[in-house]
Amino acid sequence: MKRILALVAVLAVPVVAAADILQQVIVKINGDIITKTELERRQVLALRQRNLDVNVSDAAMRQALSEITPELIASYVDEILIVQHGRERGWALGDEQFTEVLERIKTENEIETEEQLQSALAQEGMTMDDLRQALERQMLVSRVQQVEVMGKIGVTDAELRIYYDAHPEEFSTTATVTLRELLVSAPMTEQEGADGRMQPSINVGADEAARERVEALRERAIAGEDFAALIAAESEAPSRANGGLIGPLNRSEMDEGLLARLDGLEIGEVSEPVRTNRGYHLFLVEARTTPEVEPFEDVRDQVRQRLFDTKRDVEFEKFMSGLRDQAIIEWRNDELRRAYETYRSAQTLPAPPTQ
Repeated sequence: MKRILALVAVLAVPVVAAADILQQVIVKINGDIITKTELERRQVLALRQRNLDVNVSDAAMRQALSEITPELIASYVDEILIVQHGRERGWALGDEQFTEVLERIKTENEIETEEQLQSALAQEGMTMDDLRQALERQMLVSRVQQVEVMGKIGVTDAELRIYYDAHPEEFSTTATVTLRELLVSAPMTEQEGADGRMQPSINVGADEAARERVEALRERAIAGEDFAALIAAESEAPSRANGGLIGPLNRSEMDEGLLARLDGLEIGEVSEPVRTNRGYHLFLVEARTTPEVEPFEDVRDQVRQRLFDTKRDVEFEKFMSGLRDQAIIEWRNDELRRAYETYRSAQTLPAPPTQ
């Protein structure tokens, strides 16, 4: 059976009043609290999403927690502020809405009976009341964002053109290079060094023989032999099957050291031998493309989405800044307070779209 929706599980920790719970409180936001238990549950879920090895060392676990916790606690506080705002507007999840969402969850998770649903909830450590509260918070977060942020964003055709002209790099094709490679194998191995660490190791005789062979092949290519024919006869790379052709390769994803060597070559020119873990390579530059700005009409929808996303980020941060400024936030844990404040101070306000 599939697990209940991950988002519902994340939101399954209720926002409660301080008088309703006897756990260690770490922060109170306008009277609603976050407990140590609730934060730990979210930390566990975040670590799961990272696929962190359960056998990881204590030091590695502490490091992972230090990386995820500042953003985690900041987003949790924001979530509570949004939910509170929605409730102040009088919004709630009605019985009919809850039934509709419940039926959708059952369908998506292939749940046919009430018993199966209860079992699935138990696997997540949830009750039906927990599920309803989680779904209501999810609805409130979505509705607040729709009304207070999305509903205030408009995009005109004039703005599209202005944004497109101001951000040509966002709508440009990718610079690429297409190569042909010839490989003479001389694999590196690893052996334990005096300090106990594994270090690269080569067979000197085999390495010298491979280098001499690849240099001889390069001389033949420079003398005019067809490089694709040399590859077919001599290369030990898998690309030999298609004439050594690799690419087009995105330049931004390539090794900078290799790019520096290739950039000095003309189209059709063969490189000096390049040593890798696999052996010695010769590369011939088959083709290059340079970035070109795509026509406006071809990317109109992309421009609209980029501009909308930029406006949304600006509007959302304005809205959240207002909620945070008006909130009464009382910290009971100085370490988490510092993590929260450090995270917030490091966040830069989204730049408004160019007009």
